[in-house]
Amino acid sequence: MKKAEMIGGYMLADKKHARNRIMVGIPTTGLVRYEWVMARYGQVIPCNWSQKEMAYFYAPWSPIGFQVADARNIIAHHAVAGNFEWLLFIDHDTMPPANMLIAFNEYMLRKLVPVVCGLYFTKSIPSDPLVYRGFGKGSYRDWKMGDKVWCDGIPMGCTLIHCDVLRAMQPDMEEYKLTSMGGEAIVVRKYFNTPAESKVNEDGVWENRTGTEDLDWCKKVIEGDYFTKARFEKVAKREFPFLIDTQIFCKHIDTDGNIYPSRGEEQEFARKK
Repeated sequence: MKKAEMIGGYMLADKKHARNRIMVGIPTTGLVRYEWVMARYGQVIPCNWSQKEMAYFYAPWSPIGFQVADARNIIAHHAVAGNFEWLLFIDHDTMPPANMLIAFNEYMLRKLVPVVCGLYFTKSIPSDPLVYRGFGKGSYRDWKMGDKVWCDGIPMGCTLIHCDVLRAMQPDMEEYKLTSMGGEAIVVRKYFNTPAESKVNEDGVWENRTGTEDLDWCKKVIEGDYFTKARFEKVAKREFPFLIDTQIFCKHIDTDGNIYPSRGEEQEFARKK
């Protein structure tokens, strides 16, 4: 490797000769369950992901004390600025299975699917799968455990994104400034946004619009045709362009240590033919 520079605590490869491979982004309040720690750091490391390579190409970034959308924007900013090829979001309440990196590594090697995520369920009783086809239609359920399910709405808690999608989005995303609890200011792009607005529509009816930053991002990617702009034309042509690999089955954990699904709701999908 030729001359490299250090930015944000990770080593950048010479951009003319190499691209850093993957950044792991963890939006967090700063408090995590020990069960999550065991799941996060109990990962089976893919072959030839040596410790030395990890120091250069496998960088973590964990913004603390921000709203979820803002934390994701900070992470996305560093992934793009750091010339990373892939960004992997792992939320601090999503416990990935031990084979997560093995499974995602296959997608990274093939480079055919720009966004793929693991399966997990809502933190509720009963728990619903976070698998969506069609906005406002609830969970999509026509699949079985082990399937690869194409969707138009996915969660971000265990999601791999090719950074060329973020790079394609970058010129169109509004800039704004964030300040950390320590007083450090950073200018980022609004890739992620939590919809929350109230207004009177053209018919004089009062409307409230709310949502989550992950589904808003999915909608933004589709409407902006950013998969085409990132040169993933085949995926862009799909009606449902985001992939959920249900073999990457994660658990959702709350601050009290309750793990979801808690009543075996996943068994409904294991029994399907």
